[in-house]
Amino acid sequence: MTGLALSDADDRADLGAFVARVVRLDATATVRLRAGDGRVSAWASTPFDVLATRSVAGSLEPSDVTAPASMLLTALTVERTATVDPGRGGLWAGDLPPDTGWVLVDEVPAAELEALTERGLAVARESSGPHGMPPSLLDQTVLTVTGAGTTVKVPMRCLFALSGMGFIGADASPVRVSATGSWLRLDARYGAVARRRLTALPLLL
Repeated sequence: MTGLALSDADDRADLGAFVARVVRLDATATVRLRAGDGRVSAWASTPFDVLATRSVAGSLEPSDVTAPASMLLTALTVERTATVDPGRGGLWAGDLPPDTGWVLVDEVPAAELEALTERGLAVARESSGPHGMPPSLLDQTVLTVTGAGTTVKVPMRCLFALSGMGFIGADASPVRVSATGSWLRLDARYGAVARRRLTALPLLL
């Protein structure tokens, strides 16, 4: 039997809020849970082709489980025991970012990201068609951050995912921009989003 143990009520509420937002964006979504060093990290895809994650204190057996988000949400909100069964049977497509190798590039004021997101949403309302937002808008670089010997270009889709998941808190804590050789990550008050920096390898001629 799969067991997810969250002894702290606040951690359980935080994870429940994360999963609820995932379900709100996509009722058929799955959540991948991974445990290590006394914490459980939840990962989910978003409609913006950006990964969202939230980490809380807890344990999980087995240590890597993919569950339907709706089933996990029910377990967290309905079951009253300290250990719940998150469910199994979900399919996870794609890779997760690495656990190590991240370099902090810079910190960006949350208000700046919120302003960029609002401008992007205004453009999206004007240009969206029957198939949703145009890929050109989602892939547009809206923020370039340089530091620690690297430059990171952040596309609009990352800001939409950050906002859609409700990760920027009212306390306006700065958002940390980190990177590896092929991934970028934005860490905000209530969670983080991540996306590959390189979508294809160049051909070697």
